[in-house]
Amino acid sequence: MSKDTQIGGNHYQKMKIQPIDFILKNNIGFCEANVIKYVCRHQSKNGIEDLKKAKHYIELLIEELENDN
Repeated sequence: MSKDTQIGGNHYQKMKIQPIDFILKNNIGFCEANVIKYVCRHQSKNGIEDLKKAKHYIELLIEELENDN
């Protein structure tokens, strides 16, 4: 399986439920998926940088909703 060969570390393989499984099974959109991914991995990969990336995607979602109204 592709998930058994993670490129760039093993931070997702350590999790009981990998973010990709949760994202795909719940049909989650791109920006939301990235928020999940970055928040889940921040402690074992890039720390604050990953939280800033998650924040960026949340800001994009907020802007999109505000522009729709």
